[in-house]
Amino acid sequence: MKDFKGKTAFITGGASGAGLGQAKVFSKAGMKVAIADVRQDALDAAVGEIRTYGGAPASDVLALKVDLTNRDEYKAAADKVEQTFGGPPHLLIQTAGVNSFGPIEASTFEDFDWVVGVCFNHVVNGLLIFVPRMIKAYANKTEFWVATTSSMGAFMAGSGTGPYSAAKAAVNNLMYSYSEALKSYGAGATVLCPGNINSNIGNAEKYRPSHLKNTGYHVSEGTMKHLSSIHATGIDPVELAEILKEGIENGRVIVLPDQNTGEQRAAQLRALNAQIEDYCLTAEEREKKTAERMAEMMKNFAPPGSDGKAAPPPMMWSIPEGAEPFGQARKDLDWVAEDKKKK
Repeated sequence: MKDFKGKTAFITGGASGAGLGQAKVFSKAGMKVAIADVRQDALDAAVGEIRTYGGAPASDVLALKVDLTNRDEYKAAADKVEQTFGGPPHLLIQTAGVNSFGPIEASTFEDFDWVVGVCFNHVVNGLLIFVPRMIKAYANKTEFWVATTSSMGAFMAGSGTGPYSAAKAAVNNLMYSYSEALKSYGAGATVLCPGNINSNIGNAEKYRPSHLKNTGYHVSEGTMKHLSSIHATGIDPVELAEILKEGIENGRVIVLPDQNTGEQRAAQLRALNAQIEDYCLTAEEREKKTAERMAEMMKNFAPPGSDGKAAPPPMMWSIPEGAEPFGQARKDLDWVAEDKKKK
């Protein structure tokens, strides 16, 4: 998809972070933009930011308060987009996401229902609601595309982010399938897999629905402060959106913004896939391979010290006052190892 001017984009999670960056970039490219989010105050502020960034008239920016895991609400939002802009979106970008950190063995049903619900089920909802409408309206007549913001976590094990990593892996596979399926309609699919983003996802626990509050993880204002300090060092959302735009323009199925060239991207994926291949090895062989990779990785962080060993990686962010460690289990869970629980 190369021509954006005059077309419509629908972006989930569009009130902040990566989604807002995408709304700004594609609005500036001449698209009418609809953003969906669960936070009305954030939506109200985002509309002004989008218009200021791209110079769009008020009529070209639509803000919709939607629980994207609720299919009736999502369908109503799709109807509103068609009523407002005269048809379904030409570009569907599903970026809304949440995360919570803790040992996977400490997870509750609610942890999975919340994280997988937002990170994967909302993507399924959007594809099943919008894609049939997009095909009927635009197949082999007008360019259209679907994209999803996934994560580098989709390619690796996440014992401390189990629900999130599983959801993102599923999202990737889903988008590979749609990239193949949509070819016959003159369209395609792209999955964006960033690392750290300067976003509000560190505060996601504040917006967890009340009926899904039961978590096996230690969560507090302190853990959210710590996570927010890390995310503040991430890639700028507008820069990330420009990279996604280039990927869509050039028909990339996977976009890895941490690398600049096609060969670097391929090398990164080969390294990640090698870890998956290691699961076929015996435990002893796998342990040896892991140690070799870690030793090689540490060589790249800093020149060897006087003891001939590489220095540890530098801290890339400052830990704010009042922060506390994240990724721990609740201390009352008697089946979780003590070193994995809140002290």
